[in-house]
Amino acid sequence: MMLMHEKGDIPLVIVRPTIVSSTYKEPIPVAYGKGRLPCFVGDPESIVDVIPADMVVNAMIVAMEAHANQRGETAIYHVGSSVRNPVKFTVLHEVGYNFFTKHPCIDKDGNPIIVSHVKVLGSMASFKRYLTLHYLLPLKGLEIANNAFCQYFQGTYIEMSRKIKHLMRLIDIYKPYLFFKGIYDDLNTEKLRIAARERGLETDIFYFDPKSFDWEDYFLNVHLPGIVKYVFK
Repeated sequence: MMLMHEKGDIPLVIVRPTIVSSTYKEPIPVAYGKGRLPCFVGDPESIVDVIPADMVVNAMIVAMEAHANQRGETAIYHVGSSVRNPVKFTVLHEVGYNFFTKHPCIDKDGNPIIVSHVKVLGSMASFKRYLTLHYLLPLKGLEIANNAFCQYFQGTYIEMSRKIKHLMRLIDIYKPYLFFKGIYDDLNTEKLRIAARERGLETDIFYFDPKSFDWEDYFLNVHLPGIVKYVFK
């Protein structure tokens, strides 16, 4: 609101992306793969509104070009996939399992890390029960034993505490999206795409249509290989 009030005759364009993921094409075509994610929380039928980073950048460039000479105008563009090419949480789950089964990460001893289907917990209540039963109670027992045996189990206790903190950090990061039921109207962005084509803009270069690719192919052949190559080092 402050921007709209203070902008004067300057054109204002707001580009609002959803969850930004790996680039689809440019400049280059997860803890789970390392065997560190035993469970996850979320509604399996929820739509995960994801959009590749290069499509967000292209949408911004096209929007700036479209409004460069429109004095005083304000435009808001949602850049996402939930309307035109929705992907469910279950698809991400299965694709991740298939990828790391065929292309396992290697541990420090040179052995392939075997992944299994992550246990999906459909509510925060079920997650708390799972956490208490499988982690917090054993950790408390280990703490008592560690104190009784003069810190003999200190290394194990520290490692177990670290894994619990890691799991909690992942849940905290993704909690806003895990049970979200909304989708974002991208009608303005679609109108921008249509106008760009009509003006003869090179849409093969400034591409940002989420319907232009297949999610399974994107995650299997672009997103996950990119994570393994550039993040898992």
